[in-house]
Amino acid sequence: MKTLAAVILFGLVASSYASDNIPSPPQAKPIALKGATIHPVSGPEIPSGTIVFDKGKITAIGADAAVPAGAEVIDVTGKHVYPGLISANSVLGLIEIGAARATVDIEETGAINPNVRAAASINPDSELLPVARSNGILTVHAVPEGGLVSGQSAVIRMDGWTPEEMTVRSPAAMHLRWPNLTINRNPRAQKSVKDQQKDIDKALKQIRGGFQTARAYWQARKSGTPGFKSDLRWEALMPVFDGSLPLFVHAATAAQIEGALAWAKEMQFKIVLVGGNDAWRMAPQLKESGTPVIIALSTALPLRRDDGYDSAFSNAAKLHEAGVPFCIAMNGRNSEAPHERNLPYEASMAAAFGLPKEEALKAITLYPAQILGVADQLGSLETGKAATLIVTNGDPLDFPTHIEAAYIDGRKIDLTNRQTRLRDKYLEKYRRK
Repeated sequence: MKTLAAVILFGLVASSYASDNIPSPPQAKPIALKGATIHPVSGPEIPSGTIVFDKGKITAIGADAAVPAGAEVIDVTGKHVYPGLISANSVLGLIEIGAARATVDIEETGAINPNVRAAASINPDSELLPVARSNGILTVHAVPEGGLVSGQSAVIRMDGWTPEEMTVRSPAAMHLRWPNLTINRNPRAQKSVKDQQKDIDKALKQIRGGFQTARAYWQARKSGTPGFKSDLRWEALMPVFDGSLPLFVHAATAAQIEGALAWAKEMQFKIVLVGGNDAWRMAPQLKESGTPVIIALSTALPLRRDDGYDSAFSNAAKLHEAGVPFCIAMNGRNSEAPHERNLPYEASMAAAFGLPKEEALKAITLYPAQILGVADQLGSLETGKAATLIVTNGDPLDFPTHIEAAYIDGRKIDLTNRQTRLRDKYLEKYRRK
């Protein structure tokens, strides 16, 4: 997504902001955390439990889990162990400084870009990554933006020297952004009602036309049509038609969601809804179609003046009651990247407005792992899964809680970051006065 000039400028602008946190080396020997209350998420908590991991994988977990000879035993009595938190809708790694264009690599020009790959643009040296992981976010779903078909996202671990080393799954999904169907009828609107409707019709036509062309390409490719010519854009959409790559549709309002569901049914696609501010209004349709929802911001403002003040806060609870699969995320916009660390508090707000507390925790651990197709590796503490976990002094959904240690694939992670270093610097300044 970057040009050569942008890459050079990125280096000049961002060099002073590049993280000096050194990626951790691979796990050298078995590690056993003993005495903590373990929260597997997929099962009941284990008081005074032991969790053992080796070569990046959990090998034993339980009240009396056997500790192998030669293991490093760490006493964490009185602490809590949780799976690492997962941010399911983010631009972390694709942006550094919003005001510096050379450090923003989140989108490509044009409306239809299925061949864009987020994994190719991840910046392992971003200062924003250590900030987020210091609050327990150890896995991120990096999502490209822009246009109608934005491209392919990637699930990344929050530590590593290169994008390839950080990648858990790529591509993770194809992303389609449903057009905004709301018409501004204010006389001072920049465009007339007629022109706004033309823009909406044009966007919907582009989506239909693009996917019809891609389907024809897919059929021609499968049948071995003579003279068939490869096209990278349509080639990238082939896994969507094969069913091997999920299609994530970004839609917020009831009209957008209704339109996206109708189109998906027509195209015979199974989709995942991202955003879903009005998902609670469409819960029966989402349940019937089996459409999971990634809720973007539980602390968003109401969409309408006559909506309840808590319409966003209670969105998750209403979906849970309706039996709709969901998880909770940030809104994936540029402005949210520096605040990704607040993800657990989005879940806590949902818990304060009707979502059971255990479901709120699952909404940022197990449920995003299931929706993103990585539940065999992440999202809960189980034997055979990745040893990606956090050690805390309390509930991670509570503001006062501190993350005291974190492990990604069994590697102990440095939890310092630019913010903690600045804090320590200026604390020292005032100590010397």
